[in-house]
Amino acid sequence: MKKAVVTLSAILVLSTLLIAQTPTLNALPNTVYVGAEGKFETAPDTALIQFNISAQADSAKDAYDQASKQAEATRQVLRANGIDPKSAEIGFFAVNPQYDWKNPKHKVIGYQVTTSVSLKLKDFSKIGPVTGQLADASVGESQTLSYKLESTEEAKSKAVADAYKRARASAQSLANASGRTLGELTYASVDTSENIRVIAPLQHRAMAMGTTAAPAPTAEFSPQNVTVTAHVNAMFLLK
Repeated sequence: MKKAVVTLSAILVLSTLLIAQTPTLNALPNTVYVGAEGKFETAPDTALIQFNISAQADSAKDAYDQASKQAEATRQVLRANGIDPKSAEIGFFAVNPQYDWKNPKHKVIGYQVTTSVSLKLKDFSKIGPVTGQLADASVGESQTLSYKLESTEEAKSKAVADAYKRARASAQSLANASGRTLGELTYASVDTSENIRVIAPLQHRAMAMGTTAAPAPTAEFSPQNVTVTAHVNAMFLLK
């Protein structure tokens, strides 16, 4: 019996917390409350290339030196394409020992140095040359390309306008069906979000000697549009 009382008390407390965390809007007489989704599609303005610089050797120093050479090769590729190396951002840097797990003592047999690199490009024509030259330099064989919209204010405004238009149309339909006239807006809330288009990792392999270099995987294709969505909740008076 005591267990049942305790369980019931816990349920009541949890319910009270959930209610406290959920904002409520009191229904007012002669009003209609509606919600609607809106969206706006536009071309992305930024390409994001992400890859790792990774090296493994018997000693931490040798692994570090190999990673440093790859980092320098990365800087040379960027300079060759008119890109300031400072525009590349380091996400993390790690030095990890490698163990022989078959050995009962788990002996250290080497070290791996890894760092992540992110590069934003506004000029999409540089994507192919940069990714290809990094692969030729044995840097970042696994690369991820994604597109995003950094200048979002205009797109958000248009998405909100589309959502409001849909919400008002729904309210207008309800008012007409009830024989009333739709009045002014008395309350509104807005929430916006942006999707990010991610392309599968670009796997590069060295071309056979004497063959013509193939075009980049992204050559002549257009990046997929970015969709900015908005949700509008609105309350209107009914006359």
